Amino acid sequence: MARLLVCVSDYEKEARKLLPFNALSYYKSGAVDEVTLKENKDAMNRWYIRPRLLRDMSQRSTSTTILGHTVSAPIGVAPTAMQRMASTDGECANARAAARFGTVFTMSTYSTSSIEEVAQHAPSSLRFFQVHIYKDREVTAKQVRRAEAAGFSAVVLTVDAPIPGIRREDVRTKFTLPSHLKLANFLTNNMSSRMKTSAAGFDVFKDVKSLHDPSLNWGDVAWLKRLTKLPIVLKGILTAKDALLGLEAGAAAIWVSNHGARRVDGVPPTIEALPEIVKAVDGRCEVYVDGGFSSGTHIFTALALGAQMVFLGRPLLWGLTCEGEEGAYNILNILQQELDSTMVLSGCATVKDITRDMVIRKEYYSRL
Repeated sequence: MARLLVCVSDYEKEARKLLPFNALSYYKSGAVDEVTLKENKDAMNRWYIRPRLLRDMSQRSTSTTILGHTVSAPIGVAPTAMQRMASTDGECANARAAARFGTVFTMSTYSTSSIEEVAQHAPSSLRFFQVHIYKDREVTAKQVRRAEAAGFSAVVLTVDAPIPGIRREDVRTKFTLPSHLKLANFLTNNMSSRMKTSAAGFDVFKDVKSLHDPSLNWGDVAWLKRLTKLPIVLKGILTAKDALLGLEAGAAAIWVSNHGARRVDGVPPTIEALPEIVKAVDGRCEVYVDGGFSSGTHIFTALALGAQMVFLGRPLLWGLTCEGEEGAYNILNILQQELDSTMVLSGCATVKDITRDMVIRKEYYSRL
């Protein structure tokens, strides 16, 4: 009898058995010693939930909004690269799962499905497009224009990657994109000619590194804002100071992220960085978070600390690996059910009922 998969951990364990070593190494790896990768998860256990009891929970909802769009739960799909390594339909399947669930799908620039393919295969989905600003600004401009034409609703600018991070595991395995796949969003501009593939596959480290621009600064955010009328979300913020600079630059939302612990090892886990950013922003824009979330209680904690949305990347990859679109959809449903259970048992009928006083650091109890 096949093992029943009932939580994110179950899906991850199964996916680790199914994925080719090359792909698994890429998906799970973090920067350098992977200290922050571990901390993203461990930090969740430093926060305790403080339930309120005897409240009427007969009518309840997990729905909320993101940039004016209603979603079924404050759970979104984060951008992860090269999803066709996990499932034949890759990003298209993930976008369809998000649409069925009723939430936002964020598409990676380094997708193995094109902007147009995802729009065609998931026309009803709420879609954000994640971009980098490259040395050749016209490459970025063309991708943004394509996203606008394909009906995407926001641009998510990754601000924490002027160069790629060092991931030792990927270097050891000499990771390459399998030769039957492609970085689909680069095939319609002159950058594709620089991305040579061979029987061994596409050398991500060599070729992607050539795209990034270490001279990026806040003026480039202003350039992107002039380029598009879509709202701009700044992803990769970890300090209050940068959150405030993002507000000044016209960000519609601040996305607290350490890039899945894949850039700088030793930065704070996002659940710890979140409160100071929420305080600094003070309601002037929406705040999102990702990094290590794998249960409804984790999501509840982030909402109590002030996040409007919690985004997940790797859990959706595990779902895609195990069961394709259905697996991704199941991951979202599992997390919503766990969030609903946590809300009910903590006295919260709606997302707005989840308040800051409902979570506390565990050190509080050691001082009593």
